[in-house]
Amino acid sequence: MAAERLVVIGGDAAGMSAASQARRLKGPGELDIVAFERGRFTSYSACGVPYWVGGDVEGPDALIARTPEEHRERSIDLRMRTEVTGIDVAGQRVRALDRDSGEAYWTDFDKLVIATGARPVRPELPGIDAAGVHGVQTLDDGQALLETLERTTGRRAVVVGAGYIGVEMAEAMLRRGYEVTVVNRGAQPMATLDPDMGRLVHEAMDGMGITTVNGASVTRILTGPDGRVSAVATADATYPADVVVLGIGVEPETGLARAAGLPTGPSGGLLTDLSMRVRGHHNIWAGGDCVEVLDLVAGRTRHIALGTHANKHGQVIGANAGGGYGTFPGVVGTAVSKVCDLEIGRTGLREKDAAAVGLRYVTATIESTGRAGYYPGARPMTVKMIAEYRTGRLLGVQIVGREGAAKRVDVAAVALTAGMTVEAMTALDLGYAPPFSPVWDPVLVAARKAVTEVRKAGSA
Repeated sequence: MAAERLVVIGGDAAGMSAASQARRLKGPGELDIVAFERGRFTSYSACGVPYWVGGDVEGPDALIARTPEEHRERSIDLRMRTEVTGIDVAGQRVRALDRDSGEAYWTDFDKLVIATGARPVRPELPGIDAAGVHGVQTLDDGQALLETLERTTGRRAVVVGAGYIGVEMAEAMLRRGYEVTVVNRGAQPMATLDPDMGRLVHEAMDGMGITTVNGASVTRILTGPDGRVSAVATADATYPADVVVLGIGVEPETGLARAAGLPTGPSGGLLTDLSMRVRGHHNIWAGGDCVEVLDLVAGRTRHIALGTHANKHGQVIGANAGGGYGTFPGVVGTAVSKVCDLEIGRTGLREKDAAAVGLRYVTATIESTGRAGYYPGARPMTVKMIAEYRTGRLLGVQIVGREGAAKRVDVAAVALTAGMTVEAMTALDLGYAPPFSPVWDPVLVAARKAVTEVRKAGSA
């Protein structure tokens, strides 16, 4: 009996995790695995690109978990610089293009994994394709940006967007000695936070020497006589630039899947079931930044592009494609970031998220420190907690502070996953010692205050 063939589109976290897990379960005689990657790198940490650009880590080799050669040693036929340009669902085949030779060909599959990732949002603006304008999503993107920085003599950088990518790239450019301006469409940086918490990020960025312009939409990219970027224009001002970094966010890369008639959700990501199978297709799976996942708190699907999810998706897909069993139940929306020494953490719903799904809520915001107040190095930390009106069910937590702030959000992520109330959280047995926490950890102080707000709401 001939071996089945598993075809994987995409050679990064989800795709190669799926291929590797499937190979652990089935040997070459039972399962042929063919993987296509259009870029020059595989199994890498895209999250590390801002720190590579900023000089904190070596790259690109240090960001690669497993090379193409290592995958091939495990009997995975990995074809680099090869782009899948079409999926024939009924015929169970994909069309591939070798980007170096120009050769195009069809490859049959019994099982298919779509892990095409996400692409940086690149608005259709005059000058957006000018030399010196860079999106940052892949190692190839990071390499291209570094090559531009090496050729650029000016020291003015404009970052468009103030989400995770935007603030991380602002720090990277600041560390490289650039004068940095962040142009942000929102009222405050970090739209994944409520505006009152985003304001804390804005104030901290200003204190670091980063100019943040909020409520401003870019209207065009201006260029000089040489065709290179020279400035970024908004409706009200022009900001000189020798290099522009797009940090507007990402969109699921699902054009190939949509063209094949596969189902997508409100955010444009592929829709899957709990086993990560594409809905309505028993032999096609999808994972990583190209899918939508179930938000366990809001009860609806959303697009969240994170390597943590992508690797978990790959493990589940590989288990199922390899004859085993696995499920991915969903997420609570946990993410952490930093800009210089400021740490940012969030999980669960923002105020507007809760309102959008019809939840009534109360909020509690407290200021504390990451260590006992008397211990050397204690730094301020702000924690905001959102709880459901009357029931007290935890809905979300946001934390902004210095050392020790961001990862405290993990406590809240566990509480959200467990469906805990803020009152139950106050009894959590968290670790305490003066170098690590006050007697009452900041998360528990916020929970206590949230309990008070819930009780007030209940008596109103």
